[in-house]
Amino acid sequence: MTQITAIRARAISVPLDAATSLSNRLVTERHYGLVELEGDDGFKGLGFCYVGNAGGRLFPEAVAGLLAPVLLGQDPYRVEGLWQEMYQQALLQGRAGTVMRAISALDTAMWDRNARAASLPLYKFLGAVHGESVPAYASGGYYVDGKKPKHLAAEMAGYVKAGYTAVKMKVGKGNLKEEEERIAAAREAIGADVILMLDANNAWSDLPTALRFVRMYEKYDPYYIEEPFGPDDIENHARLAMATSVSVATGEIEVGRWRFRELMEQGGAIILQPDACVCGGISEFRRIAATAASFGLTVMPHWFHDLHAHLVAATPNARYVEYFPDDQVLNFRRLVDVQLEFRDGRLMLPQRPGLGFAFDAAALERYALTPWAEVKQAAAPARRPRAGAAAK
Repeated sequence: MTQITAIRARAISVPLDAATSLSNRLVTERHYGLVELEGDDGFKGLGFCYVGNAGGRLFPEAVAGLLAPVLLGQDPYRVEGLWQEMYQQALLQGRAGTVMRAISALDTAMWDRNARAASLPLYKFLGAVHGESVPAYASGGYYVDGKKPKHLAAEMAGYVKAGYTAVKMKVGKGNLKEEEERIAAAREAIGADVILMLDANNAWSDLPTALRFVRMYEKYDPYYIEEPFGPDDIENHARLAMATSVSVATGEIEVGRWRFRELMEQGGAIILQPDACVCGGISEFRRIAATAASFGLTVMPHWFHDLHAHLVAATPNARYVEYFPDDQVLNFRRLVDVQLEFRDGRLMLPQRPGLGFAFDAAALERYALTPWAEVKQAAAPARRPRAGAAAK
């Protein structure tokens, strides 16, 4: 039986080139958690997650101090069983937040390791729907000091010129007049046939305010409004969905199949955006996507195209990969040694085993927040001779 013999974890901090705003917060750096998981057959798997713009040091402790002891010495092919054991081990520390993200990273690392051992790209190891490429939308449109509607329009038009048939922009930071100027400029720049997605990043806390903005957005034909409220406010998501013709999407910082089921049952969204690096890893993402399919809902995962391209390729009810053409905001791209190729509105799927990339060692050292924390399987104790047998 193959056994997990070593697990390494560290935190990385990558500064943004320029301070960038969402609807209600400013981002100047990104903290990522990374793991490597190794079997006694020599194959390694990678996992990772976004921790936030602070607090990255929590991640290696969650991995090394809490979860790695559950996995060491175990069969990496027993992914589902080990997921449950990690989840049970962490009941008192998490079920969400950094601890669940650590479970997500370790679960992803097991799937990646097993796919590499099978010499298959991850999406083929999971069971592919798509064979060569997956549809992608260009994600951007952030708030930056001095960025006027005409600059936003030029950005969105540039994505369309590059071949994207769907684009996404941030909304919810300005007043009603300012927001209309931005979306009007974007829609005029991309034309009527390009899909325009709107991301509010939990901009509003009450339904009347959200309705004022979303009803204004309606005339610009948005594909959806993403995260209008905080993730715990499922009821207002559902009320907004009933009160507007704009589809509601959410789920990027939601965790676990149980919370997603509540979101589905209450009608809080018709487009779900689980992030495998947040919700519980590849294993939990697949459970959530399968449940969504039974509700007739579409899945469009959040962030990390290097992983989610594989999952969209292996998920029948998944439609798009979120892709950031610019590495300024989602700067995780700076940490990996191979970049996915974009062509004609689609991301080309890697043909290398597993995730298809490795961490860039030089980049990890440059942006290190912590050194690698390594936990290894304890050496097996020497066998004692049987009673009466001569020692050799």
